[in-house]
Amino acid sequence: MPLCALDAPDDGPLPMTTMRPIPIGSPRLIGLIAAGLLGAVLTARGDAPAGESMLGYGPAHALDERALERRFDAGLTPQELRDWLQSMSSEPNQVGSPHDKANAEFMLRKFREWGWDADIETFQVLYPTPKRVSLQLTAPRKFTATLREPAIKGDATSGRNPHALPPYNVYGADGDVSGELVYVNYGMPDDYQELDRRGISVRGRIVIARYGGAWRGLKPKLAQQHGAIGCIIYSDPQEDGYGAGDVYPQGGWRPAQGVQRGSVADITLYSGDPLTPDVGATADAKRLPIAEARTLMRIPVLPISYGDAQPLLAALAGPVAPPSWRGSLPITYHIGDGAARVHLQVESDWGLKPIYDVIARMPGSELADEWIVRGNHHDGWVFGAWDPLAGNAALMAEAKSIGALRKSGWRPRRTLIYASWDGEEPALLGSTEWAETHAQELRRHAVLYVNSDTNARGFLEAGGSPSLQRLVTEISADIRDPETDGSVLQRLRARQRVAAYEGGDERAKSLAQAAAAGADLPLEALGSGSDFTPFLQHLGIAALDLGYGGEADDLGIYHSDYDSFDHYARFGDPSFAYGVVEAQTVGHLVLRVADADVLPLRFSDAADRLDGYVRELHKLADDKREHAELLTQLRQAQAFELAADPTRRVGPPEAESEVPYLNFAPLDNVLRHLKSAAHAYDLAYDGAAAHGLALSGAQRARLDALLQGMEQALTSEQGLPGRAWYRHLIYAPGVYSGYDAKTLPGVREAIEQYRWDEAGQYIALTAQALETYSEHLDAAGALLRN
Repeated sequence: MPLCALDAPDDGPLPMTTMRPIPIGSPRLIGLIAAGLLGAVLTARGDAPAGESMLGYGPAHALDERALERRFDAGLTPQELRDWLQSMSSEPNQVGSPHDKANAEFMLRKFREWGWDADIETFQVLYPTPKRVSLQLTAPRKFTATLREPAIKGDATSGRNPHALPPYNVYGADGDVSGELVYVNYGMPDDYQELDRRGISVRGRIVIARYGGAWRGLKPKLAQQHGAIGCIIYSDPQEDGYGAGDVYPQGGWRPAQGVQRGSVADITLYSGDPLTPDVGATADAKRLPIAEARTLMRIPVLPISYGDAQPLLAALAGPVAPPSWRGSLPITYHIGDGAARVHLQVESDWGLKPIYDVIARMPGSELADEWIVRGNHHDGWVFGAWDPLAGNAALMAEAKSIGALRKSGWRPRRTLIYASWDGEEPALLGSTEWAETHAQELRRHAVLYVNSDTNARGFLEAGGSPSLQRLVTEISADIRDPETDGSVLQRLRARQRVAAYEGGDERAKSLAQAAAAGADLPLEALGSGSDFTPFLQHLGIAALDLGYGGEADDLGIYHSDYDSFDHYARFGDPSFAYGVVEAQTVGHLVLRVADADVLPLRFSDAADRLDGYVRELHKLADDKREHAELLTQLRQAQAFELAADPTRRVGPPEAESEVPYLNFAPLDNVLRHLKSAAHAYDLAYDGAAAHGLALSGAQRARLDALLQGMEQALTSEQGLPGRAWYRHLIYAPGVYSGYDAKTLPGVREAIEQYRWDEAGQYIALTAQALETYSEHLDAAGALLRN
C-alpha cells in the first residue's frame, strides 16, 4: 500500500497541500523519516488532544511533556533500526548460541554508550537441545522425513546456519518409539471427544496434529493424557502455507519444507526454568530433579513441515476425517485404522545453559522508588528477525533517544528500567527468572511493565490492564500512521468498524460500537506467550503489551529458518516506518508515566470490564445448563442414533453432569461497590485536574502508593487451582487454551470443568480481592477530594 505523505521539492519548504503517495520502502520515505520531517508534519496535522488535556498531568506540565515527546521523536531514525536488525539477525541466536551472547554484549555496550547504567544478569536454565531426531513411515510403505529447511535463493542467511539447531520442540521428552499413527486434527479436547464418538483410541499410538486451534504445548499434553506414546505436529498449508497466500520466496507464506519450532513446556502451570519455580535460576539455586519438573512433557514431540507430513497423512486409512478436520493438502484426510505405522526418535542434551538479560537503569530524579519496567526479548529460534528482533530494535531506539534526552539535562521523575530478555522462546526464561529474583523489590516499586515482541506493518495491537485504557487511547491519538493520513487511533477504529460491517462476531460488533462512540480503546485481556506473564500474573504488576501488525505475512515463517532479515525487509516493514512508530508509541507512554504528576490511571473502564466479565460467568453457567439439558433430551430420544449414517456410524456425545445454580451474589454485590468507587475516583481526579493537580508532596506520595498497589490487590497468595504460581484472579492463560486469556479464571475454569465446589470457593476469593481493590479506590478518591 502506498504511503500518503507530503512530498516536497528538495530545495524548498514543505507545502502543506501537496499530497502524493510515496511507496513503502522508498529511499525518499526513509529519508523523510530520518530527517524528522515526516514526524513533524504528521504531528502538526493530527487529531491529538489539546495540550491542556493529558491524563496524569496539570495543564502547564502537559505542554512541557508534549515538547519532550517531540524531542524524543527527533532522535528516532529508521536506518538505525534497519542496521541493528540486520546485524543482530545475521546468525542463529537461540539460547546457548554464540550470537545470542554476542547480541547481549552488543546491546550492553550500546546502553552504556547512550548514558544508561547497564549490566548483564546471567541465569543458568534447563534448555535441552537436540542431539538426534528422526522420523520414518514404516508401513504401509517407507518414507523418511527430511526434517530440515533448505536454503532459499534471495534469502542470504537461510543457507548460512552452522550454529542453527534442527527443527525441534523444546521440553518434549526423549524417546525412541514406534506405533500406529492417528490423525487428531488440532489435538484439542473437542477433537478427542470426536475420536471417542468414533470408537478410536490413541492409547499406545503416535498422534499427528496440525498447528492451530490453541497453543502448541497443549497438543502433546492432551496426547499423553490420552495415552499416546509420541506426538508429531505439522503446519497445514490451509492456515500456514499456500492456502493463505503465495509461499516464500514469491510471497511471504510458509514453503513446503518450512517448520515451526516452539516450546511445549506446560506454561499454564508456571513460566520460566522448569527446575526452579518461584525462585530465580541463579548458579546456586536449589533445583528440582528433572523427573519432578511438572512443566516437562513425558512423551517425545517433533515438529515437521507439510512437505514431510503429506506422505504420513496420505498413508492413513480408516474413517474419512470430518469436514472441519480437513486441511489443504492434495489428499483425502483420514483418521487412521492402524495400517500406517511410524518410528519417532528424539534424543537431547539436557544440560543447563546460560541466558543473558541486558538490564539498563536510569534513576528517577524525584520518585526514584517508583519503577517503570520496559521489556522485549532478544533470543530467537534461528535468526529471529521478525520474532523478536523487530520489536527489540524499537526498544533500542527508545533507549537511545531517552539517553539523548538525559544527556541534554532532562531526568525522568520516576526510575526507568529497560530490559532485553533472553530465553523468552523456550518458556519466558529471562523475564521470569529476573522477576522471581527481584520479586520483593518489584512488588514494592514497580508501577508498570510495558512489553513488546514482534512488530510489522499494520494496526496498533494493545492488551493489558484496563485501568490503562485511557492512557493508551491518548497516546495512540498522538501517533501518526505511516500508511494513511490519520492517527493510529483513527486507523484502528476504522478497522474495527469495517470488521463488524463485514460480518464480525459479537466481540467485533462491540468493538465497532465503542469505536463509533469514540470510547477509550478496549485493551485485550492478556493470557500468556510473552514476557508480561511473570509481571502481571505472578507478581500483580499492571502491564501492557504493545505492537503493530496485521498486514504482513509473518505467520508464514514463524519460528522457522526463514524468519530472516531478507524476509522481514520484503514483507514485514520495508521502510522501517512502523519500527519508528512502535518506538514512538511505547516511548511516549514510558515518558508520560515517568513524568506524570499523578500515575495516569482511570478506573471506570476497569470497573466496566470487570462487570462484563462477571456477566459472562452468568451466561456461561446458564449456557452450560441449557446445553446439558438439551443433550440429555437428545440422548433419551436416541436422536443421535436415528440421525447417524449407518455406514459411517458416530456415537452420541457423553452425557454431561447437571449444572447447579451457582451463587454469584458475592461478585454481583462487590461490582456495585467497585463501579461506585471507580466513578467517584474518576470524578475526584477530574476535579483535582481542573485545579492543576495541586497536591502536596505527601499527598502525591500517598496517592501513588495506593495506585501502585492496585493491581496487586487482584492477586491471591493461594493462587489458581492446581497452579499456585499464577496468582492473578482476573487474568491467566487457560489450562486448555494456552496463550489465550481466561478472565476470572478460578471461577470460569471451574464452571467449564464441572467443579462446582471450586467455583463457589473462587467466587468468594475473587469477590474478596475486588472488595480490597474497591477499598483502595475509595481511599485514593478521598485523598484527591481532600
